[in-house]
Amino acid sequence: MFSFLPGNRKSLSDDDLLRHFQSMGDPDSLGELYSRYMHLVYGVCLKYLKNREESKDAVMQIFEKLLKDLPAYEIRNFKAWLYVITKNFCLMQLRSRQSSEKKIKLWQNDPENNMESEAFLHPLDDDLLQTNRALKECIEKLKKEQRECVNWFYYENKSYREIAQFPDMDENKVKSLLQNAKRNLKICLENKHVEKI
Repeated sequence: MFSFLPGNRKSLSDDDLLRHFQSMGDPDSLGELYSRYMHLVYGVCLKYLKNREESKDAVMQIFEKLLKDLPAYEIRNFKAWLYVITKNFCLMQLRSRQSSEKKIKLWQNDPENNMESEAFLHPLDDDLLQTNRALKECIEKLKKEQRECVNWFYYENKSYREIAQFPDMDENKVKSLLQNAKRNLKICLENKHVEKI
């Protein structure tokens, strides 16, 4: 149906590129189509997320989502459809962020966790969530299992029980990994604070 020579995608309409991607799975066709509206996607993300780095990340995440999900949709106006997808993606990110903050507050107020010494109180407080670049760097330095538990619990909103369903996990291990992760994050963040002084 389509015969492409290198470089001739630019001359095709949105509909042609969309149909070619959906029928042939050609990522370059989607790449050309998406590049036409990346400024729109970034603008919408910036409007909702209010953070340049998060918005840049979102632009890439949305493209990856399109690569996987787009073949299943019947689309008449790609630009309008992409705007809605982008807006919904951002709203889900904001909801997830708010849910994480609520979960953190509940977790901090849980009597079981308050039995810890003050030195080990949860480092993921609201102030750090607002300026979380240092926190993300510290999370990346955690051991793999600790890092995964932190991401599942705080960023994907999974419960102890849900995380315990993963291979080689149980609820006691999840609690232990999160507690050790908290301690390591606190140390890492304190060191970063000392470096800035």
